[in-house]
Amino acid sequence: MFLTISTTGSADRPATDLGFLLHKHPDKAQQFSTSHGTAHVLYPEADAQRCTAALLLEVDPIALVRRGRGKGRGGAPDSALGQYVNDRPYAASSLLAVALRSVFASAMKGQCTARPELVTRTMPLRIEVPVLPARGGAVLVRKLFEPLGWTVQAEPLPLDETFPEWGDSRYVRLVLEGESTLAGALRHLYVLLPVLDDAKHYWVAPDEVDKLLRAGEGWLEDHPEQRLIVGRYLARRWSLTRQAMERLELERLAESDDMAAEVIDNAVDEEADTEEKPLPLAVRRREAILTVLRSAEAARVLDLGCGPGQLVGALLKEGQFTEIVGVDVSMRALHEARRRLRLDRMPERQSERVRLVQGSLAYTDGRLKGYDAAVLSEVVEHVDPARLPALEYAVFGSARPRTVVVTTPNVEYNVRWESLPAGQARHADHRFEWTRDEFRQWAGEVAARHGYEVSFAPVGPDDPEVGPPTQLAHFRIHGEGGGNGQGDGNRESSGNREDSSTSATGKEVGE
Repeated sequence: MFLTISTTGSADRPATDLGFLLHKHPDKAQQFSTSHGTAHVLYPEADAQRCTAALLLEVDPIALVRRGRGKGRGGAPDSALGQYVNDRPYAASSLLAVALRSVFASAMKGQCTARPELVTRTMPLRIEVPVLPARGGAVLVRKLFEPLGWTVQAEPLPLDETFPEWGDSRYVRLVLEGESTLAGALRHLYVLLPVLDDAKHYWVAPDEVDKLLRAGEGWLEDHPEQRLIVGRYLARRWSLTRQAMERLELERLAESDDMAAEVIDNAVDEEADTEEKPLPLAVRRREAILTVLRSAEAARVLDLGCGPGQLVGALLKEGQFTEIVGVDVSMRALHEARRRLRLDRMPERQSERVRLVQGSLAYTDGRLKGYDAAVLSEVVEHVDPARLPALEYAVFGSARPRTVVVTTPNVEYNVRWESLPAGQARHADHRFEWTRDEFRQWAGEVAARHGYEVSFAPVGPDDPEVGPPTQLAHFRIHGEGGGNGQGDGNRESSGNREDSSTSATGKEVGE
């Protein structure tokens, strides 16, 4: 199998800079041993105006069979002859992708010690692959490469030129032209060659997810054919495909928030524990929320920022709640919720009542509309103050459930925590903690802007000096009847609803 990479240049930017980036001298023909044969690198042409590097991979069919051990193309036990007679030595496939990573490892990583300034330089590139298996034909080839900025020529190859009536084969001659960094181009090829072949020659292990995400960084997150690419690259192993898609979505959300993925994927904190014993505050908080939802006669409930799913589990125990949706930006938290709830072992009638979905509350989401109630339990304090208006509109302006329950720590009560240093928040990720007056002011303004009325209730022991450890606000759309059974009588009525212009609209995220 064969591949060439060409570029053009000038006297001040000679095309032979390609040799520095590839770490292969244009005046030498080199060979490298790979797990399935020998790779040769040579330069058919190399001068200041034009330089072409060629990678020729000689596949050893015997080595392919021995290393395959019954897995993948060429190693199928039900096709003894097919193990030795196949297209692997002649058509660009995952074998060539592995050779690219092996022979041009530094170039693919964007490393060039001798000329580091070349790494980020875009250059005119022409890449030719004479024989490329393409399950999906020339149309799919263009769908995969054109969104990445390449001009694509995908010429179908006939089964036999002597007998044109036999039609075309599933192979194409591929030519890519465009401006790109060399590292970016190599990463495109490394991922998309096996995707088009759709038949990896080796067993796809969990570490393939990391390889895919490293090579796809910067382009796979927004590729229109992302799901097809991920599924084929991981040989349609569903568990790995789901893991990769979840991590890609987390990266997209993190990029939208201009934060590192590990920073926002922190909803499960096994070390943080400021709940009182022997009656945990978390239990009192869930019971207070359930009391409000029961009195509101809510049946379809959103748990926004559901974390590891304690409230979802409590809602499932009561038949009144016929549909429960847990939403969280953290896939780690959602995995923990699935594990704790034992969704895979739950009876079908029970599991039909619950869904866990990934999403950011900083963006409007059409999936959240039409529900009776939404709960934000210990969520708002994890949001940067500058993003609170976006959360406010996403919940109260866009989703607009009849009832909204918000709980948040009362910072005044922190002095009662013996284990909490003075001036320190209850959780390392809390961006703020409100006093009772600050919470009432925020809740009253939100209610007024969006046509709700709001009442308040303490959660936990109501200290006469500093108030309760947790404060609860119960919002109802203005004019809706029913009380929460816990209100302290301090109700603020809203004015007319105003449309907010501070929200940002994000894409919907699949479950």
